[in-house]
Parts: sequence; C-alpha cells; structure tokens
Amino acid sequence: MTAQRINPSILSADFVNLQSELEAIASADLVHVDVMDNHFVPNLTMGPPIVERIQAVSPIPLDVHLMIEDADRWAPGYAELGAYSVTFHAEAAADPVALARRLREIGARAGIALKPGTDPDPYLELLPEFDQVLVMTVEPGFGGQSFMADMMPKLRRFAEAKAALGLDVWLQVDGGISVDTIGIAAEAGADTFVAGSAVYGGVPEDRIAQLRAAAAHHAH
Repeated sequence: MTAQRINPSILSADFVNLQSELEAIASADLVHVDVMDNHFVPNLTMGPPIVERIQAVSPIPLDVHLMIEDADRWAPGYAELGAYSVTFHAEAAADPVALARRLREIGARAGIALKPGTDPDPYLELLPEFDQVLVMTVEPGFGGQSFMADMMPKLRRFAEAKAALGLDVWLQVDGGISVDTIGIAAEAGADTFVAGSAVYGGVPEDRIAQLRAAAAHHAH
C-alpha cells in the first residue's frame, strides 16, 4: 500500500467485462466495491455472490463500502467473504463499535462512513475503534456527482483527532474525486481516495498515476 491510497470504484467500470476492468486497475491500492440495497440509498448494485466473485479474481484487495440498511446484520458476511476492508454507514448501524469489533475479529479492517449531513462529534472519541473513516464528499447512491468542498472542515476534525490520539486510521473521501479535487482533500487530511469516472474515464493505469501524484503533492 502506498502513502496516498487510490481506490478505484468499479461503479464506473464495465460490468459485462468486470474481470478485465479489475485487471486494468492492478496498479491501484484497493478496489472500491459499492454495495447498495435500494433502501438506504435509492440505487441497487450488487450483493454477496458478486462480491465473492470479485474477491476471487481481483488482483488487489477489496475495499467494500456498504450503503445498506441493517449493517449490524449484513456487514460481517462481507468480512467473511475475505474483503480486506468493510465500511458501513454510521446512519445504518445500531451499535457501530460492536460491529467494528466484530469485523476486526473476522479479520477485516473496520471502516465507518458518514453522509454529508452527519455530525462527526459522536465519532471523534470513538476513533480508536475504527481502521478507516469515510467522509462522503457527495450524497451516497450515485456516481458522477460534484465534489462537496464544504465537507473539508469535517475531514480536518478527524485528521486533528487522529493526530492527537496518535492513531493509524485511514481517512477516506468518496465522491467527485478527480485530479482537480484530490489535492483539496489531501490538504485537509485525506490519505485514501475513491475515484470512479476519474479512473475509468481514460487509461486506468495512467489515471491512477496522475491521481497518486496529485495527492502526494498536496499531502497533509
């Protein structure tokens, strides 16, 4: 894994040729897998059977992002499939700490995601319980939305808490990340970046290298 992790989102990939699309991003750090249930967000993507096949053929580890209801019930199953990292939404978990501990127990990194409107305060003191915090820079549910720069103060608060506690927590951003916006997020403390169309909209290997360079140039 590199210091500035680039995690391409296969939401922007060609699903008919998913194996070759995964191979095309082998130079990235992890593959970001968006699981949506058409309840927590108004979109439907994939479930455990497809994630299991992605896990079997992917050249890089899986960074699973669960945009689903009842995360307490469903998230552990994705860890059991072998996902390297499983991120659930704070808004969809009855007991985020217990769920994170369960994911770690199974062997996955435990991540928590916050929608743009979610207050970070309750989660700052819980930071040691998580391996990753995902600050959404768009409303979850659809790709291709514009980057929300007004989420940077929230990101900085997590970066400050991480530094104060001396933690090795990854700070991830997802939504509208491109070579034009990745520097803004990196300066605010992000070190893990989800990019969909910014990677698959060109030659993926070249796009990944460009994003990585831009993030490193502005690293916090």
